[in-house]
Amino acid sequence: MEISIVIPVYKAELILDELLMRLSNAMNSLTPNYEIILVEDGGPDKSWEKIVANTQKYPNLKGILLSRNFGQHHAITAGLDASKGKWVVVMDCDLQDQPEEIPRLYAKIKEGYDIVFARRALRQDSFFKRMSSKIFYGVFAYLSGIPQDHSIANFGIYSRKVIDVINTMREPMRAFAPMARWVGFNRTAIDVQHAERFAGESSYNWGKLFNLALDFAMAYSDKPLKLTVKLGISISILSVLYTIYNLVLYQMGLITLSGYASLIISIWFLSGLIIFTLGIIGLYVGKMFEGIKNRPLYIIDKTI
Repeated sequence: MEISIVIPVYKAELILDELLMRLSNAMNSLTPNYEIILVEDGGPDKSWEKIVANTQKYPNLKGILLSRNFGQHHAITAGLDASKGKWVVVMDCDLQDQPEEIPRLYAKIKEGYDIVFARRALRQDSFFKRMSSKIFYGVFAYLSGIPQDHSIANFGIYSRKVIDVINTMREPMRAFAPMARWVGFNRTAIDVQHAERFAGESSYNWGKLFNLALDFAMAYSDKPLKLTVKLGISISILSVLYTIYNLVLYQMGLITLSGYASLIISIWFLSGLIIFTLGIIGLYVGKMFEGIKNRPLYIIDKTI
């Protein structure tokens, strides 16, 4: 198998026919030795029925139905586990990642690279989505210590050795693009044309993006814990300086009665800081608990 194309599918009933037609046209001009793997991630529409129907039309198509909604990156993992290609393309199903760009990615990786990312030079997203994406990757880069580029997402082509290494990473907090950056290897990026979503709306909102950034940061870094330690040390130093300042004022006779307001503010501030720190530690313990249960990353209901 020369090329595997892995695509997570969620609420794509109105998109799949167009997606498969354009994928087939792009790939037939490139090589007949390819497979398309669509992983239906427990969506509420009839995407799986569309996949089943299209297997009669496209012999290179494989469908995987997950038992429930596990999330985009877990669905990608299911597709990667099933892929057999020497080169693996990962892309979204909404046709913002255009199938016509795959030959360019393939030509670039044949120059000797292990990874070729598709860089969205001009994103065709709403202002909200562009800003939320930039903020998400900025926060994630700061907390994780891994350089991020908001113009690069999952779309790209990856060598088999890269995919084999990624498949050994079985932590429950999944993030395909950061994983692909973390493994290293010889990589580059090319600018691709980004399109508007073919139909429907993105399922990501501010709340989901915030939770995703928090999960990713905790999965890839202990920086939040280090930041709480630095904050605690800073407050301790400031409290010592403030104590010395008040002692000097007291010796000079400028303080005759301690302030009630400053006492209450100090109690509330330090109590909030303690609870915040315990919350950070609790989140890490919770993620550790999820990991040690060693449950499967996804459950397959049906394949076709």
